[in-house]
Amino acid sequence: MLVRLRGVARAEGLAFGDRKMTYNSRLAQELGKWAEAKGRGEAFHKAVFAAYFAEGQNIALPEVLAQAAVAAGLAAEEAMKVVNSRQFKEAVDKDWMRSRQLGVNAVPTFMIDGARLVGAQPYESLEKFIKDAGGVRRRQ
Repeated sequence: MLVRLRGVARAEGLAFGDRKMTYNSRLAQELGKWAEAKGRGEAFHKAVFAAYFAEGQNIALPEVLAQAAVAAGLAAEEAMKVVNSRQFKEAVDKDWMRSRQLGVNAVPTFMIDGARLVGAQPYESLEKFIKDAGGVRRRQ
C-alpha cells in the first residue's frame, strides 16, 4: 500500500517520506473540523499531510497539530484549546457513523449513486468514474 501511495504522491508532486510509525489521527480529524469552520480546512489538511507523510511526525500529539494550525494560518493557542476541549468530537463521531452506515472502510472512497472508487487514484481514473456515472465536464 505504501509503495502505491508513494508513487501517487510522487506523480502529484507531493512530499512523501519514509514513515516508520502509524499514529492515531483522531485529534487531527477533530482539529480539521475546526479549521474547516475557520475557512482554513484545506491549508490545515495539507499541513497535517506534510507533517505525517513527509516528515513522519506524530499527529496524535497536540503540539504537532498546533504547528500544523499555525502553518495553515491559524492561532496555536486557539488550536490547543480546541484540541483540549474536544469540542469537535461529536462532529467527527457523526462522520464515522455515516461512514460505517455507507460501508466505507478506506480513505479516500469516492461514491456516486452506489458506485465506489476506493483509494488514492490518478486523475484519469477519477475522470472515468465520474463520466461512467453520467457526469459531464463543465467549461470554465
